[in-house]
Amino acid sequence: MIDVTTFHKLSYGLYLISSEFEGKKSGYAGNTGFQVTAEPSTIAISCNKDNYTCTIIEKSRMFSLSVLQKDLDVSIIGDFGFKSGRHIDKFEKYEFKTGSLGIPVVTQNCIAAFECKVINQVDCGTHILFIGEVITAEKLSNEPPLTYDYYHSQYKMLAPKNAPTYIDPDKLLDENEKQPTDKSDDEYGDEHICIICGYTYDPEIGEPDKGIMPGTKFEDLPDDYTCPICSAGKDMFKEL
Repeated sequence: MIDVTTFHKLSYGLYLISSEFEGKKSGYAGNTGFQVTAEPSTIAISCNKDNYTCTIIEKSRMFSLSVLQKDLDVSIIGDFGFKSGRHIDKFEKYEFKTGSLGIPVVTQNCIAAFECKVINQVDCGTHILFIGEVITAEKLSNEPPLTYDYYHSQYKMLAPKNAPTYIDPDKLLDENEKQPTDKSDDEYGDEHICIICGYTYDPEIGEPDKGIMPGTKFEDLPDDYTCPICSAGKDMFKEL
């Protein structure tokens, strides 16, 4: 028997990994980034073969890793983690700089950044493990880092489908149904979860910035309502 929620107990951070080749920038949000050796300093990342960024890194043989801060605008995770660089410019809305290796380094909502040259790679089936020698390392702020646990518990978001830690949302919902709860229905109705990214719509809070006032039931949202994180349609939400 495997309780899929057990995997959430493993400790990770949250990072933005970026690269560029022949003028084409790409990046993704990932939780797999770790130091491998001290001398020379090396960092490894795990990138899904279906990610556009994977192709860019394979060609450029370089990547940057930006460490996300604990408190941030989650739209940056939505854009980098749940949308494809094949279809949108992920860097258009966010602050970044061109690093010493000539690749993009995201600085917005980030506390540190590394630039690495790929020195080895390992085929792991669905993913490629890229190991890079650190060329530059820069501290951007003294804010605490965003952890995987905080990402799940506070932002209530799931891992992107291409992430090495992805879990089928239906399995998570099944596990949640097994857990006892003392929350009773109220006049606003139940919360609903986006099965793509895990964003939870709370009718008691609403989304005032989008003109959806507190107390608006999910059923009363307009038919063209979309998830504020990954832009999934209303039909991609399930009742909690």
